[in-house]
Amino acid sequence: MKNKIGFIGLGNMGIHMAKNLIEAGYHLQVHNRTLNKADELDQAGITKCQTPAEAAAGVPIVITMLSEDEVLRESVTGPDGILKTLQPNAVHISMSTISPETAVELAKAHEQAGSHYLASPVFGRPEAAAAKKLFICVSGPQQVKDTVKPVLGCLGQAIHDFGEEVGGANVVKIAGNFMIMASMEMMAEAYTLAEKNGLDRAQVANFFGSTLFNAPIYQNYGRLIANKQYEPVGFKAKLGYKDARLAFKLSQASYTPMPLVNAVHSRLLSAVAKGLGDKDWVEGFGRGVSEDAGL
Repeated sequence: MKNKIGFIGLGNMGIHMAKNLIEAGYHLQVHNRTLNKADELDQAGITKCQTPAEAAAGVPIVITMLSEDEVLRESVTGPDGILKTLQPNAVHISMSTISPETAVELAKAHEQAGSHYLASPVFGRPEAAAAKKLFICVSGPQQVKDTVKPVLGCLGQAIHDFGEEVGGANVVKIAGNFMIMASMEMMAEAYTLAEKNGLDRAQVANFFGSTLFNAPIYQNYGRLIANKQYEPVGFKAKLGYKDARLAFKLSQASYTPMPLVNAVHSRLLSAVAKGLGDKDWVEGFGRGVSEDAGL
């Protein structure tokens, strides 16, 4: 079936991406560690699969949206991984936030198996995924990018190409998530400073978000931080901590001094240590700074 693809990973982001693909007319062979998560999808548009290998069988494209390098690696190269069944010349679109080293490793494994790997991490929270407003970064062979463009077009508002070196898009994703983390720390500190000096932190955030810092990150995250609005959880603090570790590791490997990486790494480590790992990373920063300030 031409419109049949595999989809692995139905977390806060993946579930919305899967819904959009079904809406676009694709039939999904879906797998998730908690398979009943697939009950949220249109059952006529899916086939539930017990393993990643089953989800990848007989399809030209399989998408993974998984949270950790290790989980992705196991889903690709493990005993029930997609390489066991992925047909020759099929494409694996990896939309996870992982290290560029893992991307290179998996691309080589695919090449040896006769299939293709494309790095395609995304920027956007679950609400952006639901609205097809993700910013999609890609890196890998041009022919592969051309092949999957119609599928990616169902998921986001723009596709940005970062070359044929497969880890390029992953570097961009790590750099971008670091910038988001650093911005949240900065906003949390600034709005807490305003609050401690008798000002309405929400008013201050609205001012900056509409003037000097008139950009989505400062408007959207700024509103959440200023209002101390930490639910619903869009991105868990423990995953933010994972991304901070990736940024720290990449900075060390490339001899790039990044003092702010140390700051955001410590902030999220503290959040996880305090039992906030499953809370939103906005709470990790906002609540962390407020508590440090005695609020």
